[in-house]
Amino acid sequence: MLLETDEWQRFFDTFKRYAWRLEIHPVYTMPQEEENLRRYRSGERLPDDIETPWMKRVRGFISSGRSIGRVHVVTQPLSEYLRFEFDWYYRHSVRAGEDIRILDLTGKPNPGLPDHDFYLFDDKQVVRMLYRPDGTQIGRELVENPPIEDYLRYRDIALEGAVPFREFWQG
Repeated sequence: MLLETDEWQRFFDTFKRYAWRLEIHPVYTMPQEEENLRRYRSGERLPDDIETPWMKRVRGFISSGRSIGRVHVVTQPLSEYLRFEFDWYYRHSVRAGEDIRILDLTGKPNPGLPDHDFYLFDDKQVVRMLYRPDGTQIGRELVENPPIEDYLRYRDIALEGAVPFREFWQG
C-alpha cells in the first residue's frame, strides 16, 4: 500500500516505541531542498541554535518516551549532497535527540544490507522508501506482511558497524 504525503505523516506519528531508518543513497533529490542546497553551495551555514519543524517532532517523540534513529551507509569521498545533509540537517537532528549513525563501507563489501531505504517501526511494520536512480523520491510503500526477521537483521547489521554521527562528522 502506497502512503501519500498526509497519510504518511499520520502513519509515521503512530509508532509506539521506535522508528528507525536505513539510508543507502549518496544523493536525495528533493525539490523542497533546492533553495537550501543553493544556500549551502554559496557558503551559508545554519546557526547552531536553529529549531526546525523536524527537530520539534523529534523532541516530541523523545519527550513521549519514544526513540528515533537512522543509519546512513556511505562511501568516501562523500557526495556534495551528503556533506550538505550532514551539515544542514543531521547535526541539528542529533542535537534534538535523533540517534543518527554512519556506516562507512569505503573499500568494504556490503555486509548483507538490502538495496533500498526503509523505515522499521516497533519491530513489526516496514515502509520501503522508493526512489529513482537520481535520488528523487517516488513513493512510500507500507509492506504487507514484511519478512520482519530480515528487516531486524538489516537493522542489527547496520548498527553493528556504524559510528555515532558526531564521531564521524566534524563539519
